This record gives sequence, C-alpha cells and structure tokens, in this order.
Amino acid sequence: MIIRSPQTRDEFFRYYDLRWRILRAPWNQPKGSEQDELEGQAIHIIAIDEDKIVGCGRAHFNTEYEAQIRYMAVENEWQGKGVGKLILDELERRVLEKGAKKIVLHARENVVRFYEKNGYKIIKESHTLFGEIKHFLMTKNL
Repeated sequence: MIIRSPQTRDEFFRYYDLRWRILRAPWNQPKGSEQDELEGQAIHIIAIDEDKIVGCGRAHFNTEYEAQIRYMAVENEWQGKGVGKLILDELERRVLEKGAKKIVLHARENVVRFYEKNGYKIIKESHTLFGEIKHFLMTKNL
C-alpha cells in the first residue's frame, strides 16, 4: 500500500471520482459536489494498491493552528482493513508539520467509532447532510 499525494492529472481525476462515488453518488448528488473552494490550498492524500486508488482524504487549515479533515473515503471492499487509518495518520503528520495544534472534523455517524479509536472526541452533534446523514463535530489535540 502506497500513501501519498496525487501526482498527475489522472490521479487527481481518480481521486475526485472516488470521493464522488463513495460520499456523493449514493445520495444522487451531482459530479462536482465532491469538491469545494479550498481544493487548491488543501493537502490531498491517496492510498494506492496495485495502481488502484482505494482510499483518500483531505485536510486544510481553518486558522494558523487548526486544521480540518474532510472527504475521507475508502472503497467499499477496502473498508475495515486499515486504509482509513493510514490516510488519517498521514494527514495528521502533514498538518502537524505545518504547525497545526488541533484538528477538527465533521464525522458521519457511521464512522464516529473509527475517529474515537484514533483519538478524536465528540464535541457536539453537527449537521445532517442530504436530509439523512447525521454528523458529529469531533476534535483532536496534536
């Protein structure tokens, strides 16, 4: 398993496609909804197995010392096999290198335990996405 940033136009295409297929398509959201205005200043990470992108995640800074993780996605057949942890560890390492003291994220209800196992704490219930996906604001001090 290789964990790194996307390096080519094709890798970015496949990276965004994975985000859309896992995080948006099941709720009939259009292509493009898997991206936002912070893509150009964010840290992008992919997990590659035999030239296939099987997981991804992104981090950006909200303030000088607070980073936010978003768009974590792992191919269905790879979930529960440690891919998400590898991506999360790399995102944490990179934001720490850039001066982050704290990370925040809005976790879908079905992955709260994953983040708790990795040291994140629930602060409060957050928003409900697409009218049905409950989220929780979580944080971790670095």
